[in-house]
Amino acid sequence: MRAAAAAFCPQKTTETTPFRVFEQRRRHHRIIGTTPHFVTEFYRRKRRPSSSSFSAASSSSSPEMPKTTPESLKRLQNGSDVRGVALAGVENEPITITPESVFCLGCAFVDWLRETEKCTAEYPVCTIGIGRDPRLSGPSLKDAFARGVQFKGGVAIDCELSTTPACFFATVDNRELGPAYEGCVMLTASHLPFNRNGIKFFTKDGGLDKKDVGFMCERAAEYIAEAEKEMAKGGEANIESRPYIDKYSSILRDKIIKGINDGTNEPLKGFKIVVDAGNGSGGFFATKVLEPLGADCTGSQFLDPDGMFPNHAPNPEEKEAMESATKAVLASKADLGIVFDTDVDRSAVIDSFGKEINRNKLIAVLSHIALQKEPGSTIVTDSVTSSGLKTFIESKAGIHLRYMRGYKNVINKGIELNSKGINAPLMIETSGHGAMKENYNLDDGAYLAVKIIIEAVKRKNAGGGGIGEILESLKEPLESSEVRLKIANPEFKKVGSDVIEQFKQAIESGYFEPNFVCAEENFEGIRAESEGKGWFLLRSSLHDPVMVLNIESDEEGGVKKYAEQIVKWFEEKKFADVDASAIATI
Repeated sequence: MRAAAAAFCPQKTTETTPFRVFEQRRRHHRIIGTTPHFVTEFYRRKRRPSSSSFSAASSSSSPEMPKTTPESLKRLQNGSDVRGVALAGVENEPITITPESVFCLGCAFVDWLRETEKCTAEYPVCTIGIGRDPRLSGPSLKDAFARGVQFKGGVAIDCELSTTPACFFATVDNRELGPAYEGCVMLTASHLPFNRNGIKFFTKDGGLDKKDVGFMCERAAEYIAEAEKEMAKGGEANIESRPYIDKYSSILRDKIIKGINDGTNEPLKGFKIVVDAGNGSGGFFATKVLEPLGADCTGSQFLDPDGMFPNHAPNPEEKEAMESATKAVLASKADLGIVFDTDVDRSAVIDSFGKEINRNKLIAVLSHIALQKEPGSTIVTDSVTSSGLKTFIESKAGIHLRYMRGYKNVINKGIELNSKGINAPLMIETSGHGAMKENYNLDDGAYLAVKIIIEAVKRKNAGGGGIGEILESLKEPLESSEVRLKIANPEFKKVGSDVIEQFKQAIESGYFEPNFVCAEENFEGIRAESEGKGWFLLRSSLHDPVMVLNIESDEEGGVKKYAEQIVKWFEEKKFADVDASAIATI
């Protein structure tokens, strides 16, 4: 494990890093949990503990694990992956994903691969790679998943510290790109807190869909008894280590060399890029991708993997993360800044003037890049993008399809359009989950960063301005707000549908001023627009008993004015199961 951590981030990782301290102590104590007082105190003081201080304060005995049941396995499903609480110690957050449950899921993944004929006569033994982010629960869950794979006669390969996109590339049926495993998983909970963990599943066809993960959570229940017996034996899985991150890095380097095409192997020489990995898995991008191509990455921060994420949450949507990275870019006088989430399937950028480019602005930059190459094509986004973005895309000779929330929904819609002969080179959600057709329709934060870097370097080499000048014609809203309305009814989807239908009728009747009308396309909820003024969207959450209201205004005070009208409408309707009080706080 020491060698793996050093290879992953050679410039920053040393024998005294928190990641190494934890790895050393884990071998002696088998740490899975921590004491509630320790974590509570750190959060009360608004500080994040490092992995070394976490392990020092942890109990030497493991906390009691909850019993794995068919119901508990089903509850782990989170759309197209599984997620749960993996570490004890945070108040009111009991452990839900255990080594036993992960063993069961390892068994079920082998079953799924065989039953869907991903393992064929040509490859009768399923080989499955296992990558992970630096969360403290990662090593024990990796071991449990490997044991489940081996119990079913599969071969488990330790990809060690990895990224979600790299785990997909390890399955691609192209021996020049990698080992072409029949399946690969990434142990991660994305941007969620340190005590969470989960599993994302991949084959050469991409990430598994909701129904596939549902099958596995149900099938996993058949292995509960075996999991209890096997995990009770103790010890660790005998698993071969084959880190894949070096090969993945070489793929990204080749993309940059070919994209800039200046006839050298150091096309980033003279270009300064600050990388903020948030102590997640993204530190490799500076040391293994950018620096070998001549980039100056001085000023990069939080490259060391630390599963407690002690500096800020690795999340390009979070204000603290973007502000911290912006300061680093300005202090270093960098040409560009890159901010990654924990498992590197999302990213955001910062230009040389400190302009944060995420959400609508990130979509605009990537749309510009895609439409330069393929004018007239369709850009697929989620439902909460701004009206200004639609105008921007159309001004670049593109077609904007505003679809549904949920990055898998957005990506799958793009795949569907391409299959019908409608060119959709970019599918991206405002969260930063973005995929390009040219990159296996994979949401890959590092690949999107590569595309932006290529554009930025070309502009600089041509004597032009920075990446931020692309956004000069993007009209941004003056105000925006999002609130959630709780639904106190187990039939929350039906309640939400009824509310939305009545809300639609109110819009069509001219209830809301100034002159709000239903948008031409509504794939989820109902969106109302007032030309040149703003818009609002009421939709049901994909998974939770809540409704979400988004409001944007192009005039000062507009959000509050529109919210007051919506509050009045809810008061008149008196929906018994919907708490709309949050709207009044806008």
